[in-house]
This record gives sequence, C-alpha cells and structure tokens, in this order.
Amino acid sequence: MTQEEINNTNWTQSVAGVCICDGKVLLARHTYGNGNGMLIIPGGYVKFGETPEETLVREYQEETGVTVKAGKLLGIRFSAKDWYAIFSAEYVDGDARSDGDENSEVVWMKIEDALEDETVPGLTKTMIRCALSGSGFELTPYQTTRPGNFLFTALEGNT
Repeated sequence: MTQEEINNTNWTQSVAGVCICDGKVLLARHTYGNGNGMLIIPGGYVKFGETPEETLVREYQEETGVTVKAGKLLGIRFSAKDWYAIFSAEYVDGDARSDGDENSEVVWMKIEDALEDETVPGLTKTMIRCALSGSGFELTPYQTTRPGNFLFTALEGNT
C-alpha cells in the first residue's frame, strides 16, 4: 500500500459483502491480523470521498477479481471507535482468484459447508444466514439538502 493510499483511507469505516451464487458463497482466506488463516467474506476500508457501496465493489474487485453490485444492508457493527457495514453482494461477473497479498485463496464454497467449516468465523456465518433470509435494509430515497446523506430502511415493502 502506498503512502497516498494510506493517507486516503478512513481507518474507522469498513465494509464487507456476502456474495451467494448457485448455492455457493464467495470467501477469502485472510493472511493477516485476527482473521489470519480464516475464510471470511471479502471487504475492506472506505477511502475518503467513497460511499460504502463503492468500497464494496472496489474491494471485491481488488481482492477476488469478482465484480459485484451492492445490495441490501444486512448488518452493521458499531464500536466506540469505528463501524463495519455488511451488504449482500450480487455477483456480476469475473473469475475468483486470490490477490496474493491480503488473502491466500478465494473460493466458492457450498453454503452448508461454509456454515459448518471451523475456519469460517462466527460473524461470517451470521452474515451468510442473514443474506439467505432475504431481509435487510434497502437504500431509500428521501428529500434532503445535504449531499452525501443516505438512508437505509427496512420498510415493509422492502423486505
């Protein structure tokens, strides 16, 4: 990562996505930090000036070679210092491959196998289950005078 990339990264905002296609979920084996050796849903940190949905698309492409479209907001984890938003990720195209840096392999794994695999952490399993439920928050248009504000809701018609 270049110094410019480091300076342009908002280290308090991150996203990930659950991409399910043909009964399989796309997972990446992490190579660092607490997730080292674990199969997790792809994602990463938001760059300044980027929306969470744009981050999801960029991170998937960089880390897996797969192009996705952000779908429903499945969940968000808050702490006193940061947040982590998880979206459903609709497969668009591309062949899964490792980036050779942040992950050592990228695999399409049968959903039932992922939910049983000991190297898939609990948060990833929870988010896979959420994606399978079909529920979630959708981007909802509303009138605002503040550009860059977005509203996600779970209105009855959205789920």
